[in-house]
Amino acid sequence: MNKILELNMSYSPLEKSESKIGTTVQGIQENNSRLFKLIIFVFYLVGIIGMSVPGLKPYFQALTPFHLILSLGILLLFHTDWNRSFLFFSSMAFLIGFGSEVLGVHTGFPFGNYEYGSVLGVKLFEVPIMIGVNWLLLVYLTGNLLEKKVKNDFLAAGMGAGLMVAIDFLIEPVAIELEFWSWEGGEIPLSNYVGWFAVAYLIHLIYRKAMFQKKNLISGFLMLSLIIFFAVLNIIL
Repeated sequence: MNKILELNMSYSPLEKSESKIGTTVQGIQENNSRLFKLIIFVFYLVGIIGMSVPGLKPYFQALTPFHLILSLGILLLFHTDWNRSFLFFSSMAFLIGFGSEVLGVHTGFPFGNYEYGSVLGVKLFEVPIMIGVNWLLLVYLTGNLLEKKVKNDFLAAGMGAGLMVAIDFLIEPVAIELEFWSWEGGEIPLSNYVGWFAVAYLIHLIYRKAMFQKKNLISGFLMLSLIIFFAVLNIIL
């Protein structure tokens, strides 16, 4: 009896409350993952149709920032561990990604000479704020895919960065066609992919070193949907 009382008293009311909340959130995530996968599927399918129909294309271009926010919002809804390490990683992913783009737009390093159009929304230092969201989203998705499969952090960071470069190969032609950004001379330089790899590697390393639970029930499906979205638009546009 005394041992039971000691065990119960070893947890504060706050810890018990947090445990119950965590269990409840996990239950909600598990019970609704299929629903949100359906939402993602419909949303990306409608996006493909809208971007491929000339009369609808301008409206769907204008909805691109909302598309990014919704994708990140659903991803974070299924995130399981909101501790300081995760907040640190998220902040660094956004700031390093956004900062590298500001540097790139103003100096040509590390990606090359390019400029952003107005499609991606509000800009700060001539770079859309949504670009920081895009970096966070892509690093999380690719990092989550490798988290259980690759044990070595440095190898995983390299593989994650390589996967992001592969995804960028799909994104670039679509982004140019939809006027997200444009390259000087109309050609995508090799430096874009080298710079993309370097910046992605750094953020991936932070992701791997950050101590938070990386399980996410929706991440893999969302990444697959994103890849299919850009692959199909490469064919259609």
